Amino acid sequence: MSAPTQNLELVPYGWDAGWEAAFAPHAAAGLRPARVVVELRRHYYAVVTADGELLAECTGKFHHDAKRQPDLYPAVGDWVAVAPIAGAEGRAQLHALLPRRSRFSRQSAGGEQSQQLIAANIDVVFLVSGLDRNYNPKRIQRFLVAARDSGAAPVIVLNKADLHDDPESVREEIERLVPGVPVLVTSSQTRRGIKLLGGHAAPGRTLAFVGSSGVGKSSLINRLARDAELPTGEVREKDAKGRHTTTRRELVLAPSGALIIDTPGMRELQLWDADEALEEAYADIVEVATRCRFTSCRHEDEPACAVRAAIEAGTLPAERLASYRKLKAEQAAKAPSLKKPGAVASKPGWRKKADERAAKPFRHQHHRED
Repeated sequence: MSAPTQNLELVPYGWDAGWEAAFAPHAAAGLRPARVVVELRRHYYAVVTADGELLAECTGKFHHDAKRQPDLYPAVGDWVAVAPIAGAEGRAQLHALLPRRSRFSRQSAGGEQSQQLIAANIDVVFLVSGLDRNYNPKRIQRFLVAARDSGAAPVIVLNKADLHDDPESVREEIERLVPGVPVLVTSSQTRRGIKLLGGHAAPGRTLAFVGSSGVGKSSLINRLARDAELPTGEVREKDAKGRHTTTRRELVLAPSGALIIDTPGMRELQLWDADEALEEAYADIVEVATRCRFTSCRHEDEPACAVRAAIEAGTLPAERLASYRKLKAEQAAKAPSLKKPGAVASKPGWRKKADERAAKPFRHQHHRED
């Protein structure tokens, strides 16, 4: 996009004419644009404005309008509208959230059926996996589906190449499992692949690093942005799991001019409403399936199954189909079972309970931070 005519101080943080246009109604209301750089507790945020960094808190109206939907609250990378608080130096009120261009999210860990937003307005998402005992092809494919769903361009990073005897064979295996997705082999210790990684770090571009604990995300970021000095830690020897050295999401400005988001390691990634992204990530299977005799083919024992034929011919990896089936089953299991209105209305006291829920006052503390 063309350069904006105002708020030039925010251009290094990704501000452009598109954001300028989206912010116009808020500018007319006397508010200032800001980008969220750190998420703090209880819906406090460190935001960067044209005049420097401020500590911002959501207004009561913002909380009310969010209607208890956590994904409507800001995340690292979001652009927001703020107003400095008179007489409170370095403090501001957060009034509005600008529409997102992309978002990386997952289902909240555990059994809770809610969306957890990881980061927003990302251009490239690096899916980092360690080439030690942490390496797991199925996990990589799961992260890829989440990346496709985010709207950002995915890049798979196989880190800790110095701990593997033949990292190139792993790269070839992953390229076969995820055709068309760039796969980089890196090592923060030997600096292998760091130059290729830096090739994505263009000025004003927002990059996010996601992956399990202990895969070396912060170490790679420190190679790209030495002045960030994000904390790093060793993995546990017995199981190669990390120690969660990154405890909060944070956006830093690298010397190259790129914006880099580090995220805490995720031991669990459950997909959230990613049906379209799943079809896109496994487009090769979807395309072959159109040639099956039956449109409802499960690719198991049906006659004239094009998918099974492709696997037997060696043109489609069997493990890729297995991963696709597993993720499809997860999405199907997560779909809510809808009840007919008559069935709900026939329950004793249903109208009274509905009225009670409608009258229940809003409570900010219902929103728990990850």
